[in-house]
Amino acid sequence: MGYEIVRVQLSGGRRPVLQVMAERVDEASMTVDDCADISRTISALLDVEDPISGAYHLEVSSPGIDRPLTRLRDFERYAGFEARIETRALIDGRRRFKGVLKGVAGETVRVEIEGGVLAEVPFGGILRAKLVLTDALIAAGA
Repeated sequence: MGYEIVRVQLSGGRRPVLQVMAERVDEASMTVDDCADISRTISALLDVEDPISGAYHLEVSSPGIDRPLTRLRDFERYAGFEARIETRALIDGRRRFKGVLKGVAGETVRVEIEGGVLAEVPFGGILRAKLVLTDALIAAGA
């Protein structure tokens, strides 16, 4: 369809929400029509496959400007921008890293944290990561 999935997340209690974040492959801005097209297609597939028992709400959206970073290439694509990273296990005595992304080296995410220290975080150890909304990010229209 010309879209790429950024994240799929099922959350909530009595009536869970299935959140699907997608972006255009051509990197153009997502529109409401894009989200509607994706929603119709996913709804049809979910109706046939029925992977979720019970009622749920489907929510399709773009990742937004302060997007989650879910793929290794996201860390390369957004090098130069500030991000927050949380890891599953301690790395150099910490689980939370906030700093400027410096790209990747193999399967390792590089981030410059306070004091100009370069932290190296194994991609497989990242629990969650997202861009931080800054003036630079807004100016770049990323």
